[in-house]
Amino acid sequence: MERQSVIASATEEYPWADLDIPDAGGGGCGRLLKVLLDGRCSYDCAYCGVRARRGGCSATPAGIADTFLRMHREGRADGLFLSSGIAGDVDLAMEGIVETGEVLRRRGFRGYLHLKVLPGASRADITDAARVASRISINIEAPSASRLSEVAGVKDYRCDIEKRQAWVAEAMPGRHTTQLVVGAAGESDAEILSCISRQYGRLAPARVYYSAFTPVAGTPLECREATPLWRQRRLYQVDALVHFYQFSPDLIRDVMDDDGFLPDADPKRVLARDLPPVDINTAPLAAILRVPGIGPVGARRICAMRRKASLVSPADLRKCGIRMKDAAPFVRFGREVQARLSSF
Repeated sequence: MERQSVIASATEEYPWADLDIPDAGGGGCGRLLKVLLDGRCSYDCAYCGVRARRGGCSATPAGIADTFLRMHREGRADGLFLSSGIAGDVDLAMEGIVETGEVLRRRGFRGYLHLKVLPGASRADITDAARVASRISINIEAPSASRLSEVAGVKDYRCDIEKRQAWVAEAMPGRHTTQLVVGAAGESDAEILSCISRQYGRLAPARVYYSAFTPVAGTPLECREATPLWRQRRLYQVDALVHFYQFSPDLIRDVMDDDGFLPDADPKRVLARDLPPVDINTAPLAAILRVPGIGPVGARRICAMRRKASLVSPADLRKCGIRMKDAAPFVRFGREVQARLSSF
């Protein structure tokens, strides 16, 4: 079904609903209905389109549950992502989010349910959300308190967000996420790198999401230039190097310019340019992981295979699932087999 027609059945009732359909092979739960329980918000986030709406509407937990379950039965939505604007009392908003999750579970839905934790939420509400959800999250939005204060004067970064994020991590360890808005507060990529390094080291989120800033008409930042999508993409690549490859932040900073920004180039490939080719038979795991085209799974396969016999050709690496188009310039197989490199 076309994306727009899928969204229409939800937006007829809830104009702020959306349906996220990941690219093929992207994982997740497939078609994820994203909806706000309340389309109004009293917060002052300068980049947010919800604050620009006039006369926004609200829904009931039962109403959201009815709409989602109907779409789920019809095969048009596989999971639900539920958040809310904060029209007044944050406790009331969180109560509605949790109640929606409870209604869905009572009515037999056992699929993917992502509940958003709002800034300033109580610890009890966070615990209740974790009890019914598949995943919970609270957005940090900016890499530091000083940066957030430039675009959101109401939120207290340390109390409303960081303190609550620690509660989220405790309530659902390893199954919580967060998000940064890239470019809204004028932060550098170096600041974001420091932030995500702390995130993974201290709170161990399942992942961090990055949303390139897009100006919205009617907001204080409507005239600010949009953040290019390539910057968002490069930050996701850096995130993978920190999170999955265990690259040190100092190593990644070598890719950045003097102002702390990434170039529009694959950071792993940039880091590999000045390195000598890696001997695939003797190099430690950390060195193998620095080769473009080799990820954690492929690197472990290489280590397992070479324990049985030396790898002597590109064909051996292909058996490990390695993309030789990317890896070829950065690997060698030892002096005695260099002649075989002509087979690349």
